[in-house]
Amino acid sequence: MQVILLERVQNLGELGDSVKVKPGYARNYLIPKGRAVIATAENVAEFEARRADLERQEAESLAAVQARAEALNGAQVTLARKTGEEGKLFGSVGPQDIADALTQQGTPVARHEVRLLSETLRQVGDYEVGVHLYAEVEASITVHIVAEE
Repeated sequence: MQVILLERVQNLGELGDSVKVKPGYARNYLIPKGRAVIATAENVAEFEARRADLERQEAESLAAVQARAEALNGAQVTLARKTGEEGKLFGSVGPQDIADALTQQGTPVARHEVRLLSETLRQVGDYEVGVHLYAEVEASITVHIVAEE
């Protein structure tokens, strides 16, 4: 199925690109989320009429995301957890815990934006964690996991 992208989609294309995707991906994800329209003659003409407005909106959202990344870069989060022998946690620290801690510090972050190398953190220590905000915009934060007193 041929679609026209209305915004940048990671690993697929830029605003205005006409790409071929599987019908289910277009029907269930791209079109309902407003990220693409089916590439018909009418939709191509309508897109070209709205192109300047869409590019302006894309630039504004990218600037906002980059400002958010600057605010997040280098942020530090300390989480206190119960530990057992040798600093092993009773439980784990996952993306939701990190997102909640960042939100409490005043920088709202969603769980799906936090990218861990493994699924969870299970040891006391310092970890570098990536926060994926936009197609090619990443921030790096430090998570300190300490033993609860």
